[in-house]
Amino acid sequence: MCIFAAEIANNERSNKKKSNDYRFYAYSIMKKFIFLLPLLALLGCTTSEVENPVLTIEGGQIQGIQAENPGIFVYRGIPYAAAPIGDLRWKEPQPVVAWEGIRLCDKFGHPGYQAVHYPGFYASEWGYGDEAPYSEDCLYLNVWTKAPGQVDKKLPVALWIHGGGYHEGWGSEPEFDGQEWASKDVVLVSINYRLGIFGFMTYPELSIESPNHVSGNYGILDQIQSLKWIKENIAQFGGDPDNVTIFGQSAGAGSVRTLCESPLARGLFHKAVIMSGGGINVPAKEGQKAMPATPMNRFFNYMPSLAESEAETKTVMDWAGLTDLEKLRHASTEIMYTVGTLYNMVNKSNLFLMQRPIIEGYVSTKTFDEATREGTIADIPYMIGYTLNDMGSMAPGIAEFCKVRQEHGAKAWAYEFARPLPDDGKHPEITSRLKGAFHSSDLWFVFKSLKHCWRPWTQGDWDLAEKMLTAWTNFAKYSDPNGEDGQALGWTPCTAENPQFMLFKLNDQDAEASEMGEPILPEPMPTPSR
Repeated sequence: MCIFAAEIANNERSNKKKSNDYRFYAYSIMKKFIFLLPLLALLGCTTSEVENPVLTIEGGQIQGIQAENPGIFVYRGIPYAAAPIGDLRWKEPQPVVAWEGIRLCDKFGHPGYQAVHYPGFYASEWGYGDEAPYSEDCLYLNVWTKAPGQVDKKLPVALWIHGGGYHEGWGSEPEFDGQEWASKDVVLVSINYRLGIFGFMTYPELSIESPNHVSGNYGILDQIQSLKWIKENIAQFGGDPDNVTIFGQSAGAGSVRTLCESPLARGLFHKAVIMSGGGINVPAKEGQKAMPATPMNRFFNYMPSLAESEAETKTVMDWAGLTDLEKLRHASTEIMYTVGTLYNMVNKSNLFLMQRPIIEGYVSTKTFDEATREGTIADIPYMIGYTLNDMGSMAPGIAEFCKVRQEHGAKAWAYEFARPLPDDGKHPEITSRLKGAFHSSDLWFVFKSLKHCWRPWTQGDWDLAEKMLTAWTNFAKYSDPNGEDGQALGWTPCTAENPQFMLFKLNDQDAEASEMGEPILPEPMPTPSR
């Protein structure tokens, strides 16, 4: 018994010693960990700052947020000019108003003021509804990049100009998601600009007030201001201000055409893509009629002089009691937006208030046709195309544009998007009007933003989107949609000797099957405007 008791006592002393040893060991580890905590915190902060640095741009400091794609950051709602409201309504864009502290760019800015969009048609196709309220305070842009703060990275830059007939739309619509462009090593910028009467109205007193003695084209001046902003600030996002591509669709393509002709934009961009904006008029051949660049309605074809346009505006405004510039600038947004429509309804007339670009001798000096034939448009590489069921066949005018560029010793690549979009039959409010490869249908593919759409995409659609995204980003990088070697996609320039287009399409088994060829002739379809 005594021996047993002594052994128990020895074991207790041994266990107590081991317990003390463990406590000492744990205490030593804890002391070291506590000592390392500040260092670990510092390392954590440093890593975070490297990944998402604070950038210094015109106006102050900003910080973006991570996008869904790995390694991509998005900066939403960056002001690129002062709000064009109050006394700045119908003036050239003014410098950004500086802010204090770090501006978190996590929300998209206001779209330009426009009509409410009701469910159905394009509003449901694109999935509208989450955008910020429409406002005259709309001069904001967005940037997607994988290299924030890397000022020597010099990634190519692309500026996207949205469509919408110059009176609707915005740069952050779901189909314009820029993540995939950034993942392809291109810094993508999208903008909002002034629309409708706020972006394009002409008026005699405005021309008198202007140092350039003109009025109108404020929306184009906004676009030029965004290019100037890119020139001064894009290096902060890892972009190269000396490698900028502009591209747009529909009215965005019309804007690209105006920018390519405008002397004010010269040198601010280096490549251009014109999507569903037409080509140039085809001269009449013997026994035939001339072919228009784009079969469009009066909204696009009516081309009054500046004096004629100003007189029409004055007629409407005098009728409304808005008899001078002070009254016009103090009128509410809603009154200014509706006054032209009310005038025509009451007077049963068809008077036209300018709501698109006009040739006024300052921003725009001649038509795109004239500038192309004279060789005075921006002397840069071009991509140009349309969709199979677009607003009429644009193929002849596009081929003519490419032929004239060839005559001036330059290259232009032509395309036709010929994939009729799939339909599961569940959205007749959309597909009753948007059928086939309709006007704007290529946008899901150029941005590879198919995940935002309700349509039952096939693997072939994803492959086609990848091919188109690669072609567009190659063009931004190398001035050639084929890439650095100029051959990868087999897309040859459109010329008089070889007037072929790249036909982006699927085959009968819904597999990607793009190829060079003559443009496919469309079957009769509705032609909605965008």
